Amino acid sequence: MAVLVIADHDGATVRDTTHKTVTAASKIGGDIDILVVGEGAKAAAEAAAKIKGVRKVLLAESAGLGKVLAETVEATVLPLAEGYDAILAPATTDGKNFAPRIAAKLDVAPISDIIEVVSADTFVRPIYAGNALETIQSSDAKKVITVRPTGFDAAEEGGSASIETVTGGDAPKTTFVSEEKVKSDRPELGAAKIVVSGGRAMGSSEEFHAVMDPLADKLGAAVGASRAAVDAGYAPNDYQVGQTGKVVAPELYIAIGISGAIQHLAGMKDSKIIVAINKDPDAPIFQVADYGLVADYKTAVPELMTALG
Repeated sequence: MAVLVIADHDGATVRDTTHKTVTAASKIGGDIDILVVGEGAKAAAEAAAKIKGVRKVLLAESAGLGKVLAETVEATVLPLAEGYDAILAPATTDGKNFAPRIAAKLDVAPISDIIEVVSADTFVRPIYAGNALETIQSSDAKKVITVRPTGFDAAEEGGSASIETVTGGDAPKTTFVSEEKVKSDRPELGAAKIVVSGGRAMGSSEEFHAVMDPLADKLGAAVGASRAAVDAGYAPNDYQVGQTGKVVAPELYIAIGISGAIQHLAGMKDSKIIVAINKDPDAPIFQVADYGLVADYKTAVPELMTALG
């Protein structure tokens, strides 16, 4: 048995999500290879080769692979698929984009967002916004799986896998047009060890940033938001934590003015320590919080800032 992991990387390093996907792959069993797709991604391939338990790294480089398009990733993976029993990718925005396309081309059913590997053909995934767990047994000859990184520990460093060059795929009917990147000195939301999130109680975009940004800078944290805050225009879409946003599991999650709707809880309830600040003592967020403070954030956050020094 052999498993192919499609790396999540920034060109220079592989993200923690890749390490966690390798852990999931190790539970399936067999040899583990990592595919690094990109332009100028040799450094990322060298970083992937250092992950313990990896047999070899396949590096596909070309100008057309500079952006992670589902079509080009699929065209790169399909010629390699014959040699693998399972193809895994982190359940990131990119992974959720190209995995179903690869599965369709292989004529198999994709298995999404797994949080546990029971055996080589049986997996557990959350459904109903995380309120129930579904066990899936697949009879497909090849498994195409996305892995929820919060469900697995990161694989350790210390490997010395070989690196091989493979041919990158092409997608002549697809053209990348443009992208808008938000630059920030703060950690990336999906990988941050500390996350502070604000809710609709903030009342305005100005208030949201006036409260959340200084606290995040003080703690070295990423800033998140509830769907209600995003829908109200208080925070940008990429801040959204929840079932239809990003799923996070930091060491510390601080929810400020967030009631705790099911949609939001699905994206953060795996956090190691959850702190909630809300003036409503009956807010659902307190049911999952390790520490809860019933108080108005306008008083509590300045006091917290003062205590932090």
